[in-house]
Amino acid sequence: MEDFLALLRERGQLLPAPPVAPRPPEHFETTEGTTILALRYRDGVLVAGDRRATMGNTVVYDRADKVLAIDDSAVLAISGSPAIGYEIARLLEVSFQHYRRSQLQTLSLDGKLRTLSRLLRENLGLAMQGIGAVVPILAAYDPQEGGKIFFYDLLGAQFETVDFTATGSGSPTIRGALYYQNRWGKRPLAEYDEAKAVALALKLLETAAEYDTATGGYRSRARIFPQVMRLAASGIALLPETQLEAHYQALGRDSG
Repeated sequence: MEDFLALLRERGQLLPAPPVAPRPPEHFETTEGTTILALRYRDGVLVAGDRRATMGNTVVYDRADKVLAIDDSAVLAISGSPAIGYEIARLLEVSFQHYRRSQLQTLSLDGKLRTLSRLLRENLGLAMQGIGAVVPILAAYDPQEGGKIFFYDLLGAQFETVDFTATGSGSPTIRGALYYQNRWGKRPLAEYDEAKAVALALKLLETAAEYDTATGGYRSRARIFPQVMRLAASGIALLPETQLEAHYQALGRDSG
């Protein structure tokens, strides 16, 4: 059969076989970023992430941005490949702007979620090769329903969580803590005020950094802080480093 097909190709009666995508060499390493989390509190949603980017066992950068505002009501947090994550964030932002300008209205939340799912599916080839996986969290604020949190898998499947979620290499350490705090704490996360929610997010990222080398912790001397972004009725705001520093001082945590 192979000789017959080769003969047809030689005579131009059969298209040549498509080229096979080369597999990445085993020593090839890409930059990875972790850990991110989102939790719903009394006034909206809080999204937080550490700042470390790694390549294998090497720290590439300790000030990577992983929590990105996409428009006036949606925030994307990325874990995995920063290169792909940033490109997905850029495409989302452009898509939302184009829809608003062409249709003279804002894209619905369902439309935003489907757009992100499609971009993740289109990235499946790189994810399967192990060089471009992205596992994001998308948080949004709806005036009628309040804060909403969604997370995705590599295939682009979308899941909504009511109270909290976390992804990245440090997430297994802190997801149990989030569940415990929400289920067995003095009050559920949805009743936290902003100060208490921020303090919890900072504690959890510190916990992840303690047990996961790919997650960066707070360093006061280098002034390296996590990113913490708030989505509420007042809009989206990135908490300033001075506010985070005050929280760490109140927690009694002063890491060099």
